[in-house]
Amino acid sequence: MRAKRYGRCGTWLVLGFLLLLTAPAPTPRPPFLTPTATDTSVPAIGRAWPVGARPTVLRGWEPPATVYGRGHRGVDLAAPPGSPVRAVAPGRVSFAGRVAGKGVVSVELTGTDLRTTYEPVTASVKKGAEVAPGEVMGTVEPTGSHCTTTCVHWGLRRGETYLDPLSLLPPWLLRRGPSRLLPVLDVPLP
Repeated sequence: MRAKRYGRCGTWLVLGFLLLLTAPAPTPRPPFLTPTATDTSVPAIGRAWPVGARPTVLRGWEPPATVYGRGHRGVDLAAPPGSPVRAVAPGRVSFAGRVAGKGVVSVELTGTDLRTTYEPVTASVKKGAEVAPGEVMGTVEPTGSHCTTTCVHWGLRRGETYLDPLSLLPPWLLRRGPSRLLPVLDVPLP
């Protein structure tokens, strides 16, 4: 009886091994599951803030160490409910609707492989609409924000990689306060 039992086990082991050898090679992991260094350069093509003239950044971009790790995959900008939400750069609306009870607008930026997202937003645009920089796409919803005060979460992605949305804005748009002229040193005065 024991000989038959081990014989069957041996047969199953051999069959399992043969299946393992003849199985197709595993498919590569999708890029969004593989935390690799990708192109993080972003052209400063933005021409407007999503909300306000120079909103307060309540929470900045904190890239996660791993794909599913902790972090903040965008920036939170202070904005009272009902504030207009504007397109940062030219593009086409790829989504305007609700996700997990929050209004979301996504825009694929013209001439790039970048996509921006804004939430919570009551959209006034529809999927497929072309938007210009500064064009109103909706208003800030009074609820659904993850901030302690009302805010807009603004995100930026290239494919499945999250990037810092503030990198879309040129330096002159990020400056706070008035410009200051500095003296030119070592130049004699007339």
